[in-house]
Amino acid sequence: MYSPKVIYKFELGLSNRDISGGISPEFRNASNFILDASVKWNFYENFSILFGQGKLPGNRERIISSGNLQFVDRSLLNSRYNIDRDVGLQLMHHFNIREAIVKSTVALSQGEGRNVTEGSFGGSDYTFNVDFLPMGKFVSNGDFVGSDLKREQTPKLAIGLTYDMNRNAVRERGQLGSFIQNSEGDYIVKNLNTFFVDLMFKYQGISIMMEYADKRTSDNDPFVYDELSSTAPVIGTFYTGTGLNLSLGYLLKNDYEVAVRFTDINPDEGVSNDETQYTLGLSKFIVGHKLKVQTDFSLVQKEGSDDGFLIRAQMDVHF
Repeated sequence: MYSPKVIYKFELGLSNRDISGGISPEFRNASNFILDASVKWNFYENFSILFGQGKLPGNRERIISSGNLQFVDRSLLNSRYNIDRDVGLQLMHHFNIREAIVKSTVALSQGEGRNVTEGSFGGSDYTFNVDFLPMGKFVSNGDFVGSDLKREQTPKLAIGLTYDMNRNAVRERGQLGSFIQNSEGDYIVKNLNTFFVDLMFKYQGISIMMEYADKRTSDNDPFVYDELSSTAPVIGTFYTGTGLNLSLGYLLKNDYEVAVRFTDINPDEGVSNDETQYTLGLSKFIVGHKLKVQTDFSLVQKEGSDDGFLIRAQMDVHF
């Protein structure tokens, strides 16, 4: 519409969780089902600006679309530490150094996540991201697609660095989690900083992805106390700590893929228990990621609990 330099994105989440997930005053008691609603404008050469609601340039696994994942679902690192979606603007730029490519994004957003429409309850969020592709461009933007379905003919590597500063964060995970309020109903805030480093490597059916996350409050104390109470009880906890995620996959010539994943989550003491998952995945790609059957099997080890097993299977169709 209007110009190929203007791109519109609108995405809804119609699952039970999305439809029922926003019934609270911060969301104006409405369903939380709008995922993306944005306009991106390539206003000058390699510069683009995005307005609206969408994914922040955080960890690589979160930016990969849910329909293009290597496993049935994203890892625990993503569920615990990702910075998800927000409302604001993002300035994007890329340039070449010979065959290498450097992509950068700076985002200014509200800091409270998607669909928060009843004013601003916290502060603001600043996100800085750089992606370096020393071996050139991936086929079909494969640096943000799980598995090497294009069977890259030459080695391709992407290295990403992200730093997010959520000033006066009012939710447990920044853009996600419960809003923290004291006994009078006032919102209690802290500064929350998140650092990500990740990489994606692909070559002739082999794919490797690595992510590391570190989330901290500026005072290094994840607990929030009710100062209006004489006993000063803990009324909220910011989810802080570190996480590591490693995955390796190989795509066979018959379009079956075998993949393994190791995820280790280390929350700060008192926030939650350490958790480790070892995952084996098997996928059959019928029409690439557009039509596929996937299953994975995980050994789950959580501090203070017996070991458990998780088995999942799905057929994925999208267009």
